[in-house]
Amino acid sequence: MKSAFIIAEAGVNHNGDFKQAQRLVDLAKESGADAVKFQSFRAGALVTEQAQKAVYQKKNSNPRESQYQMLKKLELSEDQHRMLKVYCQRRKIIFLSSPFDLQSLEFLLDLGVSKVKLASSEINHLPLLRKAGASGKEIILSTGMAELKEVKQAISVLVASGLAKEKITVLHCHTQYPTVPEDVNLLAIPTMKKELGVKVGFSDHTMGIEFSVAAVALGAVMIEKHLTSDRRLEGPDHQASLEPKEFKQMVTAIRNICRGMGDGIKRPSRRELVIRKVARKSIVAAFDIRKGDVFSEENLTIKRPEQGLSPMLWDRVLNRVAKKGFKKDDFIEV
Repeated sequence: MKSAFIIAEAGVNHNGDFKQAQRLVDLAKESGADAVKFQSFRAGALVTEQAQKAVYQKKNSNPRESQYQMLKKLELSEDQHRMLKVYCQRRKIIFLSSPFDLQSLEFLLDLGVSKVKLASSEINHLPLLRKAGASGKEIILSTGMAELKEVKQAISVLVASGLAKEKITVLHCHTQYPTVPEDVNLLAIPTMKKELGVKVGFSDHTMGIEFSVAAVALGAVMIEKHLTSDRRLEGPDHQASLEPKEFKQMVTAIRNICRGMGDGIKRPSRRELVIRKVARKSIVAAFDIRKGDVFSEENLTIKRPEQGLSPMLWDRVLNRVAKKGFKKDDFIEV
């Protein structure tokens, strides 16, 4: 298995502060992520001014403000997007962002992003799916809140728009921040791999790192995880994010799991073959055996190393006549 692609989800954890957005790029790079992802939206095009916050958003940010008011403070301008992309290039980490409307998607395409990440909320946004599919870019599609049939419909729209299936990665996801273990449902990953015929990853909103690591062991080829400089900061996503040290631990664990996945063929490794010679056993003489003696359970035994007859031949050796003499611990020959 090639190494999983790891996205550090900066999202809106910059709290509208461009310097903090740059800091998140630095932290993502230092943690070993392949890409850092932000969010591209215009509050007025995303929600009505009366829209209420989700429960977790009320808990983690000012409960008296509307969703529109919260999002308005978290917008990044087009110039800030451009500067962040340049900064990512300088830091040698991939810049990604999730568009939430057609204008934002068009801007990101003009900006030259290598991949387009569509959030779970956009899985039924038909015009956005069509435009993203027609772009020819690799599409990463989160699937939180969706049933399998809805994921299939979204993939069909992307393909009908001209996108090759090989360019689609869907991310299993649960959109509660943070996600409790009972809701993670990691076994959906192999199900989606089987049913969808596209690459499958995991967008992880749990509090720890163990579910991302387990997802890779189940075949996830991409991991997306929120990153913050400090989980105590006010904002909708900080509390469901990893701090830098934790994120780095997750990356290390995932890289190790990927190295250990292998090709699925059960066989000894090259290093095991060396060990096998001293760890496995052979049929040997339990004590001195004279030529003409009959091999029996009394004069034969099984000891290390593996240089003589395999113990699996035990029944074939018993009751045969020794064609020569053997000293104690000699490997038996027949």
